[in-house]
Amino acid sequence: MNKHFPIAALMLSASPFVLLGQAHAQAQDAAPVQAQQAADTTTDDIQKVVIVSTGSRGSQRTMVDTPVPVDVLSSRELTKTGQATLDKSMQFRVPSFNTVQTPVNDATSLLDPYEIRNMGPSRVLILINGKRKNMSSLVYTQTSPGRGESGSDISAIPADAIKRIEVLRDGASAQYGSDAIAGVVNIILKDNAEGGSVTARAGITHEHDGGMGGLSLNQGFALGGDRGFFNYTIDASRVNLASRSGAVSAVGEAGDFGAPLSEVQAFLSKYPDARNVNGSPKTKAFKGLFNTRYDIGDGVAIYGNAAYVRKKINSFANYRTPYWRPTDYGLLHPAGSVYEGYQPTFDGTLDDYNATAGVKLDLAGWNTDFSLTYGGNEQKYNVNNSVNRSMEDDVLKGISTVRSPTSFYAGGVKFEHFVFNGDISRQLSDTVNFYAGTELRHEKFETKPGDVASYQGTGADSFAGNDPRNSFPTSRSNYGVYAGATWDISKEWLVDGTGRWEKYTDFGSAFVWKLSTRFKANDWVTLRASASKGFRAPSLAQIYTQKAQYSFVAGGGIQVSGLVNNVSAAAAALEVPKLHAEKSDNITLGLGLKPDDNTSITLDYYRIKVKDRIVLGKEIGPVCHHDDSLTPAEDQLQYDACFAKSKLDQELAKAGIVSVSFFINALTTRTEGLDYVLSRKNIPLADGKLTLNLSGNYTHRNERDGAVRNPKLVADANQSVMDATQEALMFTSRPKFKTILGADWDYKKLNLSLNNTVFGPTHFRQAGLDSNLETKFKTKNVTDFALNYNLMPNVTVSFNVNNVFNTTPEWEFRALNAEGQKKIDDPNARAIQRNLITFNGRYDMVTYDGSHFSQLGRTYAASLNYRF
Repeated sequence: MNKHFPIAALMLSASPFVLLGQAHAQAQDAAPVQAQQAADTTTDDIQKVVIVSTGSRGSQRTMVDTPVPVDVLSSRELTKTGQATLDKSMQFRVPSFNTVQTPVNDATSLLDPYEIRNMGPSRVLILINGKRKNMSSLVYTQTSPGRGESGSDISAIPADAIKRIEVLRDGASAQYGSDAIAGVVNIILKDNAEGGSVTARAGITHEHDGGMGGLSLNQGFALGGDRGFFNYTIDASRVNLASRSGAVSAVGEAGDFGAPLSEVQAFLSKYPDARNVNGSPKTKAFKGLFNTRYDIGDGVAIYGNAAYVRKKINSFANYRTPYWRPTDYGLLHPAGSVYEGYQPTFDGTLDDYNATAGVKLDLAGWNTDFSLTYGGNEQKYNVNNSVNRSMEDDVLKGISTVRSPTSFYAGGVKFEHFVFNGDISRQLSDTVNFYAGTELRHEKFETKPGDVASYQGTGADSFAGNDPRNSFPTSRSNYGVYAGATWDISKEWLVDGTGRWEKYTDFGSAFVWKLSTRFKANDWVTLRASASKGFRAPSLAQIYTQKAQYSFVAGGGIQVSGLVNNVSAAAAALEVPKLHAEKSDNITLGLGLKPDDNTSITLDYYRIKVKDRIVLGKEIGPVCHHDDSLTPAEDQLQYDACFAKSKLDQELAKAGIVSVSFFINALTTRTEGLDYVLSRKNIPLADGKLTLNLSGNYTHRNERDGAVRNPKLVADANQSVMDATQEALMFTSRPKFKTILGADWDYKKLNLSLNNTVFGPTHFRQAGLDSNLETKFKTKNVTDFALNYNLMPNVTVSFNVNNVFNTTPEWEFRALNAEGQKKIDDPNARAIQRNLITFNGRYDMVTYDGSHFSQLGRTYAASLNYRF
């Protein structure tokens, strides 16, 4: 291992992604830097690469002459966004990275879904210092982007602990195993052995809500003189509630809840938003992290890092109006006061933790790296200011004397993994570097039951607890080996090939490979390409999650459906097959240009085909229905005859639910697009230096390929696990394109940044929406301004105005045919459709399914950083 590269960047030896990260550790200015092409190449053998700046002065970004597209984001560039969490900072710096807060704030509030290249969070692998980070224990079940997916909690990493972030925009299953279909995000931790900083942060929205405050400390110490370091970060923050509820339609409410219009109007005249709260929940977080390394001597170094975060959120369910819930049974409103409904709250606690310990050494000329990683994510759910209505109804009927509590522990979920990595590499000749490794991983997933009152009968109103019958621990193990080599065929031509075999105890094995190449046509033109086969194992949460789910049903309010897991008796009765691994085919073609030292351009085309893609299907409902046109006797006779023949109806009745959903390998999908990055730096302006950057992502194609593979029982009932709503969430709910245009100006002690992010259109087909219509969120530009000023050599003050022009999501109905246009032209029909998808106006800005960027509008943030 070249001694000049920090062991803080310990990663799998010969991955191009890893090597770029090592190269970047030496790049402290905008000039060309050197990148190590093999783990043990000497400094004299290192090849030149060019780093492109995007968004701010001196921020090292995409490398032009590498075999695969990689973005490199410095910690300074991330903190300059003024965003509260890492995922939101990346949203405004990496065009192919998308995330947004979901409109429904229950368990999903603990972790917002994110994705690269519109592929979902399950297909992005997260690393910390090159080692796999644990997944979240949460699987998204609401009808919003990310449905059926789960990912790692990158917001758990304190921003002040990060040295840089590397984003590989290419499939990498051969190097890293499962999940790396769309790309890899590698978080490199700070490794300074002296000094530190204290940062105080504050912010608020233009509506004077969502107030934010935070304090962080980062400090480094030398170990054994210059033999090592210990660097730690402590961060505490708080974000208050921000709500953007809309005005509620009285006509829609009266229709949904069967209440007299006059009663509804009287309530809404006093509370136009029906007292609903939706937007951004109250959040408190504590984060702690350390990173360390110590050189023992004789080429042996030990290293380690650990992180812990505790996050608490307080959010609100839909307000239960008095015409929706006519009584709280005297449990929630003070005696003698007028009953005006109640608002259940959801209180979640998240604990996310990970730790890695390892050793790097030279064994008979082989560079070796052995490490052990442990990580986990546990979430606990509480429902307050609510009632179990079935318990209270039983009391009124004299069936029971046990009253409902008003606070409930609803249970939780927990995920853990243990990972052993062993990696070796060796320079076999001047042109060939060989590398190999192994990974052993053991995963555990557990659903924890709630207290009896949380799930008994109808359960806690708003969020039913986990039933013990659906709560149990499970686990699996997997073993993988990989090997590959890089070959410098000539000074201009590099080829890298990797193969990997992996076996899981619960579904079998997989063999995947990757081949990448780079050809330097001349000093300023580089061609690159890669092809690979990858895989993604179904997560334990996808296999074993089983629960009752409260969901908004257009025109019917909130109803209870059931999610059955794939190994349950219910799934077997419904003929649902067990899950198996997704398989992917990835192709990337790229061009890198460097006309001069201050100009860089990269263009990368990608195509991703995923076979047997796992989805959480739509709710499958009963076949048999009552017919009001018949006499009661005739209707019952007809219904009973239908029910006797319908196995689907019988299973739904047995489970006591109105519909059922499940995970299934249902689709083959194709995704194609283009990423581009252009940068021009060191432009003289008013005795300062200006940098201009343009980067973007354009999705040319993102669609289903072929028919949906439905279970026979579902197909026989003329139903499907996929409908227009599910397909829109999967394929068109993220921006068609996203463009980031930034200008960054340095003048003496002052730095000014202006960043414009253009979010392209998104399209939804919300549940209940007329089949002749869709909703289109319009293309919008969000402008962010940042000012940084060095008050003293060791003191910097920063001020951000994010979303300067207070741009908010805006949608419109779009007709798919002439029948749809008739509904748009009819004001009454249009109002009905609007009520159906916004819960009668409660979610007027973003609908019930969410939007392509935040609904909070303009925000202000300031920070003071003191370095010592």
